[in-house]
Amino acid sequence: MKPDPEDSRAAARPESVSEFTRRVKTLLESGIRPGWVRGEVSNLRAQASGHVYFSLKDAGAQLGAVLFRGDATRQTVKLRDGLQVVVYGEVSVYEARGQYQLIVRVVIDDGVGRLQREFEALKAKLAAEGLFAAERKKPLPTLPLTVGFITSPTGAAVQDFMRILIRRQWRGRVVVLPAKVQGEGAAAEMVAMLRTAEELGIFDLIVIGRGGGSIEDLWAFNEEPLVRAVAACNTPVISAVGHEIDFTLCDFAADVRAETPSAAAELITSHFVAALERARQADAGMTARIDAALERAAADLDHARSRLRLLTPAARLEQCHLRLDDFSNRLSGALRHSVQLRRQELADLRAGLAQHSPETRVQLESHRLLSLWKRLQAASPASVLNRGFVILRDAAGQAVTRRAALRPGQALTGEFADGKQALRSE
Repeated sequence: MKPDPEDSRAAARPESVSEFTRRVKTLLESGIRPGWVRGEVSNLRAQASGHVYFSLKDAGAQLGAVLFRGDATRQTVKLRDGLQVVVYGEVSVYEARGQYQLIVRVVIDDGVGRLQREFEALKAKLAAEGLFAAERKKPLPTLPLTVGFITSPTGAAVQDFMRILIRRQWRGRVVVLPAKVQGEGAAAEMVAMLRTAEELGIFDLIVIGRGGGSIEDLWAFNEEPLVRAVAACNTPVISAVGHEIDFTLCDFAADVRAETPSAAAELITSHFVAALERARQADAGMTARIDAALERAAADLDHARSRLRLLTPAARLEQCHLRLDDFSNRLSGALRHSVQLRRQELADLRAGLAQHSPETRVQLESHRLLSLWKRLQAASPASVLNRGFVILRDAAGQAVTRRAALRPGQALTGEFADGKQALRSE
C-alpha cells in the first residue's frame, strides 16, 4: 500500500505523548457510541470525593469504569464486589495515564455474579457432604514446634507472618512451602504442597493463605480440589486468606479460620506467649523463694556456728576465764571497799578518841596557860622597862609614883631594863 503524502509529512514530525493520546481519545470518543455493558463488579473503590471506581469483568476481559458523584447519587443499586450488573455509559480516555475507561451513567442489577453463584453452589454442595461440619475439625496443638506455611514465598503475607512470630519471641520453626496463590494452576500447586507436607510428617500445624485481593485474586482458595484437600488433611490446618472481610471455602474446610496471616501468627503464638509469661512468673517466684530459703539457711548456719563456738571446750574455757576474772575483780573491789570502810571507821574512832584524850586537854590547857603567861609578861614591870620606862624606888625599895613624895637629896634607886642605878633627888 502506497503511503499518503499527507501521512508522510505527518510522520516526519513526531508527536508528543500528549498529542498522540489526545488523538486516540478523539477517535475513541467520537467513534464508539454510548451503550450497555454487562459484567461483574470487582475492585470497587468509593472515594471521599463521592466518585466510585470499579472494574467490570467477565471470563475473558476486564474494563475499568467510573461513576461520578452526580450520577452515583441517582443510582438505586448498591454496588459491591461480585455483583452482576448492566451499565450504560460512554467510553473515555484518561489522558494522564493513557487509559481508557467507561463513564457509567446508569447501573442496573443483573443478579448474582457468576463467581459468587459458583461460590454459593459449591459451598452448599460441600456443606451437604458434611465437609464443613464442626465435628470434623481437629483441635490445634497448644505449642506447635514446626509449622508449615503454604503461600507465595515472595508475598507480603510471609513477611507479616514472620514479623509477628519474631516480635512475640516464638521458639518454633517455620517452613515455607512455596506455591502459587493466584491464577491458573494455583490450586493444584497448593494441593501438591499439602500432600508433600503430609508425606514429610514433620509438621505439627499447617497454615495456608495469602494477603488480600479481589474475589478473582482469591478464587484459587474456592476451587473444589483444594477445599477437599484441606478438609482431608490429617494435620491441623489454619486458613488465613485475605483480609477480615474476605471469606473463601478453604476457611470453612480448615480446622480454624484466621482473618489474616498476621492473625494466624498471633493465634499460633498465643499459648506460647501465655506459657512464656507463666514461665517468667514461675522463674521470678522460684528465684525469690530460693533467695529467701538461702537467706534463712545462711542465718540458721550463722546461728549454729555461733552456738557451736559457744559450746566448744576452748569457748567454755574462755567463759570460765571470763567468769574467774569477773569474780576476781568483784572480790578485789569488795575487799577494797571493806578496807575503805574499816579505815573510815578507824578514822572516826580516832577523831572521837582524840576529842576525849587527856593529852588533848593538856595541850589545850597548855595553850591557855601560855596565853595567860604571855598576857602576864606583857603586863609585868620588866615589859614596861623594856618599853623605856624607869622605876624609881626609895631606900626601902618601894616604888616612888609621885613627885611630891620626894625630898631633896633623898637617895633613890633607878631600875632600868638593863640594871639598877643609884640616884639622888634634887
